[in-house]
Amino acid sequence: MPTPFVVTPATAPAPLNVAGEQITILASGAQTGGYEIFRQAGPEGSGPPPHCHPWDESFYVVKGNIAFGVGDKDMIAEPGTLVHLPAGTIHWFRFGAGGGEMISMTSREAASHFFTDVDRAISPEQPDIPRLVEVANHHQLTLAAPSG
Repeated sequence: MPTPFVVTPATAPAPLNVAGEQITILASGAQTGGYEIFRQAGPEGSGPPPHCHPWDESFYVVKGNIAFGVGDKDMIAEPGTLVHLPAGTIHWFRFGAGGGEMISMTSREAASHFFTDVDRAISPEQPDIPRLVEVANHHQLTLAAPSG
């Protein structure tokens, strides 16, 4: 049974470095009994390649402009924009000029384990792409070919 908890700037865990993006696990599925919440911040140009996974994911843009690709559609999300992606939706994003920040939420415990494993196994300076694909596959995250 989950118990109440509070995360403050002083008690937040250190961010994980996920291929150059800083991801802080604010609430894991183990803590909530289901959903997960993250703070994601990245420099200009950072973000994942097209991918999908078996959990819903939502992003709320806090700072900067962030390009999103959802299926075959692209958009620029400004601060105050919420992007919701049902499980299985192919998507990607890129932080725009000056970088950006989002709060994201997933529908179940999964992404926190993936982010932790990427932080542990993949160098952000020289990512080992075959190893990244292996870690992604282990967590049921499928990298998709870019559309075009």
